[in-house]
Amino acid sequence: MSSNLPYVQSYRSLTADKNAIDLADMIFRVSLKFLKEETYSLTDQIRRSSRSIGAQIAEAWGKRRYIKHFVSKLTDAYAEAYETEHWITVAYRCGYLKKEIYIELTNACGVICKLLGGMIYKADQFCD
Repeated sequence: MSSNLPYVQSYRSLTADKNAIDLADMIFRVSLKFLKEETYSLTDQIRRSSRSIGAQIAEAWGKRRYIKHFVSKLTDAYAEAYETEHWITVAYRCGYLKKEIYIELTNACGVICKLLGGMIYKADQFCD
């Protein structure tokens, strides 16, 4: 199934997906320095939610035959971005992130949310 947008042939071409993967990579790198005691709590939560953003975008792409399914999965991605932002704030307040990294990561979440919001608003342009 091809997209109505001639410049988008796959979810991998979407800026939102590229940004989501970059965010997940950044989260992984910074979370390597979290305390061992956080392994099964904060570290797992922040990694899971950040990785889920891109996974939800990929699922949305696979469900774009039906606009409501597409929007539903993009909404899930949006929610995961906000959850990730929450965990970034927790990590910052626990002292695991420097202020510059905190700002960079929260800004990245904000950009992803804006991109997803645009996709949701123009969902009909992505769906067949």
